[in-house]
Amino acid sequence: MSLELLRKDISAAVESLRGELLELSHAIHGEPELALQEFKSSARLADKVEAHGIAVTRQAFGLPTAYAAEFGNKKGPVVAILSEYDALPGIGHACGHNIIAAAGYGAAIALSKLGAKLPGVVRYLGTPAEESHGGKELMARHGAFEGADAAMMMHPSNMNLMTMPCIAVADVEAVFHGRAAHASAMPFRGLNALDAVVTAYQAIAQLRQHIRAGERLHGIITDGGMAPNIVPERAACRFFVRAPDVHTLAALKQRVTACFEAGALSTGCRLELNWTGTDYLDLKTNWPLAEAFERHAVSLGRAFFPMKDIPQGFAGSTDMGNVSHRVPSIHPMLGVAPDGVIIHNPEFTRWAASEAGDAAVIDGAKALALTALDLMADKTVLERVCADFAATAELSRLAVAEVSHAHADCGCK
Repeated sequence: MSLELLRKDISAAVESLRGELLELSHAIHGEPELALQEFKSSARLADKVEAHGIAVTRQAFGLPTAYAAEFGNKKGPVVAILSEYDALPGIGHACGHNIIAAAGYGAAIALSKLGAKLPGVVRYLGTPAEESHGGKELMARHGAFEGADAAMMMHPSNMNLMTMPCIAVADVEAVFHGRAAHASAMPFRGLNALDAVVTAYQAIAQLRQHIRAGERLHGIITDGGMAPNIVPERAACRFFVRAPDVHTLAALKQRVTACFEAGALSTGCRLELNWTGTDYLDLKTNWPLAEAFERHAVSLGRAFFPMKDIPQGFAGSTDMGNVSHRVPSIHPMLGVAPDGVIIHNPEFTRWAASEAGDAAVIDGAKALALTALDLMADKTVLERVCADFAATAELSRLAVAEVSHAHADCGCK
């Protein structure tokens, strides 16, 4: 059967799934669950996969809310298609992971409908905990992407983009332990943990003047004490540290650590510094794959914003970056909201369940499935994808080694 006929079959399969995909997207949107607590969302997706006659491994690759399914022609390339489904604290699916989940599911199921005509293997993965914990990195350490020739997912946004500008990020919690005392009668007996947090916060604020343009520092105070008349014996803050790549990130983490240590030293408090065990790498976009996705999305009526016109410094972070340094990967974005509404904004939550959000589910499923088919069916595409990845393979090897050996206690090697 010709490639063009297979493409038509895939598009028809997605259309036949339209009602199921939109129902799934809205159900996940209606019951937002935080990282590693996505039991309902994970079960919904896994149950749906099984309903199509495909075996599913639940609690896959070491995570309780991950799942995996694999099917197809083992003589062909292996393409991993990903679904995310965790939400944000307080604002639900303001990152639109319900759309990501449904689109990834739709792409995988549509490809399964090709049956014996499928020219490769689909590895469909439910990847929890993107917003924190780095679920994809944790799954990768358990072999989730071994043997894969490519990995792909799509993300909603306020514009159509070939890829999401992404930099590396580390997450740290600093807890200061002081000594309680009556703040009026005997303040001299106390060690003020809140003062330690404030000192560290101010030190980091001052550090911001002396970091590179592509680096970012931002955080919140999560514990400021119990009452004004008690010297706080415990206070805490949480910061994100971002840099263009994991190597510059490691150096910036050391400078931030010094700010926390300054807070402890100046107040006599004890510092408990908890770097998460998973840093997020920058996103290494595979351009031949990204171009294929854009081409298919354009054929569906979407116009893409030029990557060259993205403002400098406009970037986020994702654990898909960790995947992208292991196998050729893409993370394109489809617009679902007006220009002024960006992800992680409460207003975006509404758009994630809008008609525009529904359109992104269908277009995303089609474009992902068609891109996967290109890779499986056309050796020239596979060769270009592999060559693009190989051009910086050594840098990727070093990046994966850096993030895999980061110490949780101090954030440096």
